[in-house]
Amino acid sequence: MCGITGWVSYGTDVRARPGVVEDMTEQLRDRGPDAGATWTDAHAALGHRRLAVIDVAGGAQPMVETTADGDVALTYSGEAYNFAALRSELAGRGHRFTTRSDTEVVLRGYLEWGAAVVDRLVGMYAFAVWDARDDTLLLVRDRLGVKPLYYYPTADGIVFGSEPKAILAHPDTVAAVGLDGMREIYSGIKRPGVAVFEGMRELRPGHTLRLDRSGRREHEYWALQAHRHDLDGPATVARTTELLEEIVDEQLVSDVPLCTLLSGGLDSSAITGIAAERGRAHGGTVRSFSVDFQGHTENFRADRHNTSADAPFVADAAAHMRTEHRDVVLDPSALSDPAVRRAAVEARDMPVGFGDMDMSLYLLFSSIRERSTVALSGEGADELFGGYWWFHDDAVTAAPAFPWLTATMGQARQERPYGPPDLVAALDIPGFAEQTFHDAVAAAPVHEDDSEVDRRWRQQLHLHMTYNMPSLLDRKDRMSMAVGLEVRVPFCDHRLAQLAYDIPRALHTADGREKSVLRAAVGRYLPASILARTKSPYPRSQNQGYVIKVQDQVREALDTGDARLGELIHRGWASSVATRPAEEVDPGSRMAIERLLDFQIWLEQHDPELRLA
Repeated sequence: MCGITGWVSYGTDVRARPGVVEDMTEQLRDRGPDAGATWTDAHAALGHRRLAVIDVAGGAQPMVETTADGDVALTYSGEAYNFAALRSELAGRGHRFTTRSDTEVVLRGYLEWGAAVVDRLVGMYAFAVWDARDDTLLLVRDRLGVKPLYYYPTADGIVFGSEPKAILAHPDTVAAVGLDGMREIYSGIKRPGVAVFEGMRELRPGHTLRLDRSGRREHEYWALQAHRHDLDGPATVARTTELLEEIVDEQLVSDVPLCTLLSGGLDSSAITGIAAERGRAHGGTVRSFSVDFQGHTENFRADRHNTSADAPFVADAAAHMRTEHRDVVLDPSALSDPAVRRAAVEARDMPVGFGDMDMSLYLLFSSIRERSTVALSGEGADELFGGYWWFHDDAVTAAPAFPWLTATMGQARQERPYGPPDLVAALDIPGFAEQTFHDAVAAAPVHEDDSEVDRRWRQQLHLHMTYNMPSLLDRKDRMSMAVGLEVRVPFCDHRLAQLAYDIPRALHTADGREKSVLRAAVGRYLPASILARTKSPYPRSQNQGYVIKVQDQVREALDTGDARLGELIHRGWASSVATRPAEEVDPGSRMAIERLLDFQIWLEQHDPELRLA
């Protein structure tokens, strides 16, 4: 996993400004702590920061192939899990390799098939190819958008990077945010292709962008399709097991220490169970890690949908699978440390955080990075297999709104009381959310043979895979890469996503519970306690000491922080929450006042021009 960036200018000799791409590349140092380099041609400059995972000694980037008609240069991030098979195929076609890296496989795949190489790749990746033979740039993003890639069109070319911070380091870009970007921040809705900063775009999952002197063109090379599902229940379960095992096998390939994330839920336990069995077969033991909070299990307070603490189930799973397990236990002072929040906001580039869940994930990954470089995660299973409780609540799924927002905020207009009145009126978040929801539903492919139940089920899956899952994947990518940790997500494989999308609701709920197919597919790997456990969300600290520290920090920011905070947060509302008894601060209000702290850091770090009039 790495960080990539670059600049194409058809009206400039970029070799005359070498410091530009070097500054852009430096912004991605955390994504690639092992090495960094740049490459320049007359009209293109590429930058790369490397986290060495495959072929540690080789595989340096940008990687260049010199041909008789000009150089072909690649800057690449991610992993192509089928690189060994592609390497053999390319070798059979006459290609000669000088490294063992998947990077060289992708480069030579481009030389053989051009942009059509994307149809052959299986994995998570974002990369750029500059082809000096015809002065074209190709940007590519993986099918489900596991790896990020942003771009910023200029008058005579383009600037791109793994993160906005790399793009904004270019002197021809501007860090400006208008009402449309602020809607992304306030609504919690991540629209495909949209970036918060004006003039900037995110390359959509499953898309390429080709740039030449005549302009730029995006092309969709993959998307979910609606097929009729012809397998019965047992065959569906068997196919799911077979495919998931194949995917985990592919993702266990690494030349550096590898581990799994283990929460004690079905999804992470399934990945850990498969990985642990493979490890034992090869005479090894898989490492696993979990996050917990001091006193969380002893003082756990259940609610309607969070019925159990993770720790007892983590212990059961680790014992059953015989992993080398470590609990990362966080105390309130670490979680509320302003330096940790600052690192989390810097990693995300935008104040779109999840409160303490961002900080705990950052601290978990920091601890893991001391012992491993690669981790496998269960992210994505709920979106593919209908795991969230609201999938099974007809009142929520029938509402004309994104179900995860309805589940957490109710079915009313979902106003944001923490916004200044003028900004709230200008943003019209309820109207924006309703229109975006209808557009998203209309984009979901359905099959002509689908029943009404299955049509709505597919629409729900599509909403989650294209709007909810990208937010979670972005969060995981940013928090992990901020500490130089590669997190792989086996459930976010396009083959598994397509299979899950075609399975009818009756099979997804065959045993009267959520994720029936997945539960049956991985049952042999799991202890009975995990199989019986009700879905539980990622944990949040319930420690009142943490809330008090956040309130203290909010009051200080209101007193001495950036004056522009008043344009972004309703000061009176924030002050009222910050002065309540900690036990009276509900989770929604707590996350909202944490947003104020995120805004404060963001204003300091990026000094954005606010275009909110």
